[in-house]
Amino acid sequence: MEFAEVVRRRRMIRSYDPDRPVPPDVVQNLLNLAIRAPSAGHTQGWRFLVLADITSKSRFWTATTDGAADRWLTRMRTAPVLIVCLSDREAYLERYAEPDKGWTDRDVERWPIPYWHVDTGMAAMIILLAAQDAGLASCFFGVPGKHWARFRTAFSVPERLDPVGVVSLGYSAPNNSAPDVRSPSLKRGRRSLHDVVAYGSFGAEPVA
Repeated sequence: MEFAEVVRRRRMIRSYDPDRPVPPDVVQNLLNLAIRAPSAGHTQGWRFLVLADITSKSRFWTATTDGAADRWLTRMRTAPVLIVCLSDREAYLERYAEPDKGWTDRDVERWPIPYWHVDTGMAAMIILLAAQDAGLASCFFGVPGKHWARFRTAFSVPERLDPVGVVSLGYSAPNNSAPDVRSPSLKRGRRSLHDVVAYGSFGAEPVA
């Protein structure tokens, strides 16, 4: 598939065919592409937790939700694979304390933008695009902060790792069994280039 077509076709899918597992080698290929993402200082401070068996996925949903099986959760629980994308702030502080960077004070204030989250997000975006290219459905969603402690306990996640988000993977559910329900937020439409792009300056006239 051409790259532009992959980008245009990619969308968040929340209903999966539970009877069609994703082959492990396909998941491995997606992760091999994800680790090609750019990162500040080539730190590569991302980690991925792959949950592909019933027990671990059930433990994930128990740890990260309030238990009420609403329509969203009922559909998302059908995903054969979950990839939790985690960022490692300490890896960046350690990397930038090295001689070629020289930030030996390891001061977080040097980072007005937390690039550990940004870089992990870019790796997650590669997974989403690669999934589309591989004929898979996917969705990116977050772990509510109030459930982070339970999530860490459930999977022995080190305190230095933060769950930036989760990619669910699978094959789309057949329309005659569990059709996907698109987000009502899409009714807002897509903003045009005119709305989001400025050339030269955000003022009425370019700054000389």
